[in-house]
Amino acid sequence: MSEARRKAAPPRRHKRHWALRVLGWLLALGFLGIIAGTAAFFIIYQQTEIPDVNKEFEANTSTVTWSNGNTMGTFYEQNRTSVPLRQIPKRVQDAVLAAEDRTFWTNPGISPQGMARAAFNIARGEQLQGGSTITQQYVKIMYLNQNRTASRKFKELFIATKLSRQQDKSKTLEGYLNTIYFGEGAYGISAAGQAYFKQPDPAKLTVQQAAFLATVLNNPTLFDVDKKSNHQRIIERYRYVLDGMRLSGTITEAQETQYAKALPKIDKPQKNNKYKGPSGFLLDMVKKELLRRGYSENDITGGGFKVVTTFDKDLQLKMVAAAETRVPNKKDNLHIGMASVRPGTGQLVAMYGGPDYLKSQLNWATSKARPGSSFKPFAVAAALKDGWDLNDELQGDSPIRIQGQELNNEFNHDYGPVKLKYATQESINTAFYDLIDNKLGDDGPEKLVNAAEAAGIPKTTALENGRNNPSTVLGPDPYASPVDMANAYATFAADGKQVELHTIKTITDHNGKVVFSDSSLKKNDAFDPEIARTVNNILENVVDKGTGEGAQALKRPVAGKTGTAGGVAVEHRAADKKCDGCKAGTDTLTSWWTGYTPNMSTSVLYRAGKTGEGDLDPYSKDEAFFGGNWPLKTWLAFMKPALAAQDPTEFVEPQDDDGLEDPAPPTKTPTSTPTSTPTNTPSGPPTNTPSGPPTNTPSGPPTNTPSGPTKPTKPTKPPGWPTITPPGGGDPSEPENPGGGGQ
Repeated sequence: MSEARRKAAPPRRHKRHWALRVLGWLLALGFLGIIAGTAAFFIIYQQTEIPDVNKEFEANTSTVTWSNGNTMGTFYEQNRTSVPLRQIPKRVQDAVLAAEDRTFWTNPGISPQGMARAAFNIARGEQLQGGSTITQQYVKIMYLNQNRTASRKFKELFIATKLSRQQDKSKTLEGYLNTIYFGEGAYGISAAGQAYFKQPDPAKLTVQQAAFLATVLNNPTLFDVDKKSNHQRIIERYRYVLDGMRLSGTITEAQETQYAKALPKIDKPQKNNKYKGPSGFLLDMVKKELLRRGYSENDITGGGFKVVTTFDKDLQLKMVAAAETRVPNKKDNLHIGMASVRPGTGQLVAMYGGPDYLKSQLNWATSKARPGSSFKPFAVAAALKDGWDLNDELQGDSPIRIQGQELNNEFNHDYGPVKLKYATQESINTAFYDLIDNKLGDDGPEKLVNAAEAAGIPKTTALENGRNNPSTVLGPDPYASPVDMANAYATFAADGKQVELHTIKTITDHNGKVVFSDSSLKKNDAFDPEIARTVNNILENVVDKGTGEGAQALKRPVAGKTGTAGGVAVEHRAADKKCDGCKAGTDTLTSWWTGYTPNMSTSVLYRAGKTGEGDLDPYSKDEAFFGGNWPLKTWLAFMKPALAAQDPTEFVEPQDDDGLEDPAPPTKTPTSTPTSTPTNTPSGPPTNTPSGPPTNTPSGPPTNTPSGPTKPTKPTKPPGWPTITPPGGGDPSEPENPGGGGQ
């Protein structure tokens, strides 16, 4: 075969390397993975819904102010007050962006580097780390929780991405600045400014202060300025924030150099529990009134309300001073309750419930007690409303027989026939028994209760039971508190106009809308003006010539009434039980002075013992702890400075003065001027004794059947007596023999 016919050999084929084939497959799979991942991302993105906002981060601090607008305290779950972004200056915004997210205005709401770091940490089984954008942090706070889990982190990424596309960046930044935690219990930039610099207005924060706040928000624990070991860490982070502000053009290089030398001066407010001291009782009353007006706990602590109270700070300070300085030298277990009301308004302007709410929440100004003879003005009003002729005479001799029982005057004094004005002046018990239980008919006690409730004494079980009992006029059961008495007497000062007692003037919601004003409260016509003016005239006479003569030191027109209630003090009840009631009526359990001018009504109550059922007599050198002594002295110590800036105001005189001339002396002159009151002492211990928490309400229907004077005469005919639950409870081994009525 010739060479020409020979076929050319085929070229040699090289085998493809296996590695290239694997790479190709990997690229293909990777491409498919990217497609699948992208598709999955968009599917998940489309299915992701922005959840409801965490309600606690919508909450705002509710502020309580004195009547002049100065802050008294706050109610909050979180210390937070929202501020619109327009009120947060650019330097403050830029400081936070420099610290937490320098690409905030341009990024898609997430950080790819942060995502990669999160994925890497998940793969290594480690805890998720920070590095989130501001949008992610905001999402975590507002929509999710603080758990560091993979599912929460990925949910955060998708919500942040969607939120960044759907919501304006400015709104996200505003929400973040109002919710992020800065330490010191402060949520949001306003609370943070107050917590570190006593400056709640972000517009007044300096560059250095803004940079510091941006520093600590990253980790309030690591950057706690109170720990010296954190100082170097804080200054380094602080300089990092300033550097970011320089890069953004917020500050110059020269300013950065100057500010970086030192941290701004920290000026934290003094940490005070809002309920500490006497003012704690005021805040507690405000909160209770908010609840009573239909606001929930959540509304109060998170609604962002501004509550302007009726409390006058200047008057409150004067009342605290009087209650804590013008008192007997012996003070152990001695309690004072005081309250002052502005007539015709129902506004409680000052109150003293105790020295420190944190140490004891028992409010002696609102705890109901036996009012004794300070209940008699309501008997006067009831009689006048019933058409009583002031010239008619009442029995002043002791004893008097009521419902088959003999009832006595203090010290068993006889006065002979007396008129109502003189009977009130000298607080003659038999005359008031005669008035209510004889002269006003079978329903006399009911008329008395109606008058008391019309004046403003709250309706209670104890008082309602008094409708059928002869001793109601002497206030033997816990019918009223100093707050109640101050407001009820204020009704007489206001020409018979009664207004609901309250502590709140206005409530403004977080949108600035006034949702409550006390101007809307109804003024009730409790008594005809002529009746109120007559009561005023009769009670002025108590000051001019009677048991309240000490009030003349006020040097302006004053009306008022003393009151004491006797019985067996808790410390003497075991001995009284052993001797079958031999100590009945030997102790003074409550002592009152409630006095008023045309523009202020103030009531003072003294009590003793842990539960307020102790004997007051050891605290005074008098025969008994009379209302005209220490209660009146404490009252004067408040009223003198409280009214010093006001000109004296006269009471309006009644048109009909028949029977209101100076009371004629009695036909029988008592051997001495009575200063104590009947005790209404029982014959033996009650069948049960209180032992639970304070209820200020009798545990059973009282009989209120008095039987004798307080001191020193024993009762003529002692009746049985109900159990009374004292504030703070009582010892079941020490049954109580309460008394009633007093001067």
